Amino acid sequence: METVRDAAVVVTGAGGGIGAALARRFAGEGARVVVNDLDAAKAAAVAEEIGATPVAGDASGIVGAAREALGGRVDVFCANAGVAPAGGPEASEEIWSTAWDVNVMAHVRAARDLLPEWLERGSGRFVSTVSAAGLLTMVGSAPYSVSKHAALAFAEWLSATYRHRGIDVHAICPQGVRTDMLGVTGAAGDLVLRPTAIEPARVADALFESMATGRFLVLPHPEVADYYTARASDPDRWLSGMNHLQQKLERIEQAAPSAATTQATTGTGE
Repeated sequence: METVRDAAVVVTGAGGGIGAALARRFAGEGARVVVNDLDAAKAAAVAEEIGATPVAGDASGIVGAAREALGGRVDVFCANAGVAPAGGPEASEEIWSTAWDVNVMAHVRAARDLLPEWLERGSGRFVSTVSAAGLLTMVGSAPYSVSKHAALAFAEWLSATYRHRGIDVHAICPQGVRTDMLGVTGAAGDLVLRPTAIEPARVADALFESMATGRFLVLPHPEVADYYTARASDPDRWLSGMNHLQQKLERIEQAAPSAATTQATTGTGE
């Protein structure tokens, strides 16, 4: 892997959690970093801590402002901002639309803005925080699971289409990560994610390992590879196992109804 020293890096949803960990790691390696978050105060706090530049606002339209802040170019873009609403088909159109817009279309819009520059010079790196939910699924949240599958599909498409033209793509797929988002996942998070949750810095370490070896999938929880293989090799058995988890979740919720899950609007922390 080429050094990231002096590279121009953008991290969305970087006011905390995985995003802040990514920003810290890139800055620690000598990169020039833009810290983006909807929460201007959080973005400013992380940026001040690591000597970066805060650019607050919606991740969907950040490329222009970030490029200007970085002196006219972007070398690495970390599409990390995400939302994790609970629910299934009964969730409102607004909830589904927000999940699709933040978890998928923000990545598409960023790539649309970045690719002309990257293809012209023959280099660029796109990092998508997908979650293990994008490889597998997540009980309790259809909007999150579906949109994260789409985010993974878009990252795969980018890599398949532009790899030979110097564009590197990585999909980060952790399970539980100790972030604010984990704290609002309720009983589903307690059942599936919290027991093996890791610190955000471990996710950043896993990304840099994958960058060094040229791997597309970034798996901070290595066991996810086994789950992914099991899902592909015997879908019915895997779905039966996931349904047993769903039944267990329903029993837990019936015994002690949890507070309604709220939406997290910064870095994804499965």
